[in-house]
Amino acid sequence: MSKMAHMSYEEHLDEVTTLITEKYDVEDEAAIAMVMRAQADDFFSGHDDDESICTLDRAHLDAKAVFRKYK
Repeated sequence: MSKMAHMSYEEHLDEVTTLITEKYDVEDEAAIAMVMRAQADDFFSGHDDDESICTLDRAHLDAKAVFRKYK
């Protein structure tokens, strides 16, 4: 998948979760909980409305932001 290839909303959330586990040495369950809390806080609401922003580059930015806010 190229960096600018678009993912579905669900794929994007999965990628953000994976990146949190890989970049920040967080267990899967903790990363899932962070992403779920972010989702409940509408962090990803724009992504659901416009899947064109669901890219690998954006997933890296979102992983960093979610980790910082919800760790």
